[in-house]
Amino acid sequence: MTSPKSVSSSVDEVIAAFAAGQPVMVFDSDFREKETDLLWPATAATPEVMRTLRKDCGGLLFLAVGDEIGKMFGLPWLQDIHTHPALVEQNPVLGHLITNDLQYDARSAFTLSINHRDTYTGITDRDRALTTRRFGELAGELLGQDSAGEEAYALLGAEFRTPGHIPVCRESPGGLATRQGHTELAVAIARLAGQVPATIGAEMLQPDGDGALSVAAAREYASERGIPMITGADLLGALGIE
Repeated sequence: MTSPKSVSSSVDEVIAAFAAGQPVMVFDSDFREKETDLLWPATAATPEVMRTLRKDCGGLLFLAVGDEIGKMFGLPWLQDIHTHPALVEQNPVLGHLITNDLQYDARSAFTLSINHRDTYTGITDRDRALTTRRFGELAGELLGQDSAGEEAYALLGAEFRTPGHIPVCRESPGGLATRQGHTELAVAIARLAGQVPATIGAEMLQPDGDGALSVAAAREYASERGIPMITGADLLGALGIE
């Protein structure tokens, strides 16, 4: 198998495609999840985009957001909620379900899951596209206005509810300098492309679902569809992060 460090598309090609609202692909590393994600800007989400992610990837659809969005909306990490002493005391089962054995990281990026209030069940391609696109649009609008605190919370709550069918992952403070997961990679690409730091994506699995899609197969998929693909190492190198 070709080394995942060798890809045909440059970081510049990925940034240009993402800036134009087109999909890109990124493989994290052999030392982490060993997965390739298919990604779009959140603001470019359409039912067709969600359908492609659902049918071609096989993994979980997720919305990766920058830490600045997480701070603005006060989005808590689920790992912190589920280990809060008061909640563990009230719900003792949480103490037995504690996340302390991740094989690829010390911490999960998951925060709340959301649905737009205009959705029905929230799971259809149309519903998930609306939730994703409008979240990206709202985040961009409010970031541009330096909104924060109760004002931002109220505006978020006016349009969205939780739980929902779009899981949100929040970038670690410091981004790729502190954590080099798919959330941070996806958000970094969005920033470099001048997009709102909100990216919709999904993990690409083997057709039988028993493992991550191989790098060779991911590169073949990318080549057949003209989608630029890079690795986490490519992006870290371009940013001068060791």
